[in-house]
Amino acid sequence: MNDSDDDYLEVDEGIEENDLSFDRKGVARRTRKENQKQKTTANIALKGSNGGYSWEDEYHRSWDIVQEDEAGSLEGIVTGIMEAHKKRFLKNVTPFQRGIIRSMVLVIDFSKVMSEKDLRPNRAALTISNAIEFVNNFFDQNPISQLGIVLMRNGIATLVSEVSGNPNDHVEALRSIRRLEPTGDPSLQNAFEMARGLLLHTPSHSTREILMIFGALFTSDPGDIHTTIDSLVKEKIRVKIIGLTAQVAICKEICRRTNYGDDTLYAVILNEGHFKDLLLDAVTPLAISKSAQQYPHSVLAIQN
Repeated sequence: MNDSDDDYLEVDEGIEENDLSFDRKGVARRTRKENQKQKTTANIALKGSNGGYSWEDEYHRSWDIVQEDEAGSLEGIVTGIMEAHKKRFLKNVTPFQRGIIRSMVLVIDFSKVMSEKDLRPNRAALTISNAIEFVNNFFDQNPISQLGIVLMRNGIATLVSEVSGNPNDHVEALRSIRRLEPTGDPSLQNAFEMARGLLLHTPSHSTREILMIFGALFTSDPGDIHTTIDSLVKEKIRVKIIGLTAQVAICKEICRRTNYGDDTLYAVILNEGHFKDLLLDAVTPLAISKSAQQYPHSVLAIQN
């Protein structure tokens, strides 16, 4: 009797006989009808606002937003897209003196934080795709300029491509790093020191710039990064940083000190579209301020 008492399971009297099944020991079990009810409740909890699963809400198909006009034509949609594209280039009509020949180093964060999936498909993949597009736009708008690429990974800076004026070399180099896994911590100091070395022998009549895509909220440096910042200021190297997560104090200080007190060249993206817009802004040559003209490091300039 003791064994049978241990196996006994009390059952509610409201459950019909058809709703119960018995195993080999004679223990009453709830049948498939009750299990289906629990599964249905669980599925309802997973439903999103659009009727599908909740994790599907964040995915948007580009063709879902395309709508025909009253005449059933898509001409209005196409015209709107073209006008928006033109405004990107025409939005800044203020006359500035800008450098004709540019020497730029593109620094890409490829630390472990770049594997996050808050940007689709992940930060690293989207950054590489946008960087390839940036390289093509950069040489389209600045055909006599030069560009180099540096990667931050595992606490060190790695040279991806030398400073040159051949966009094909840079595009192929960016495609080759797609198979790399984002690992380790970023190091701003190591990246800026390598970029300084690449820009050291650029001609004096060109502007010296560093464009950084930074996804982390920290930096792991071997020394005092403020010493590196002093060197950047002394050598008239201007830095622009695009953040993928949130504002970082040291990044804002770097942009402010290397751009003669202007910290607007440090920005954090809002979404994928804003990411592309910030990179597109970097295609346009930086304005040469009056403070920069007071220094002996001269540049060839054009009136915009």
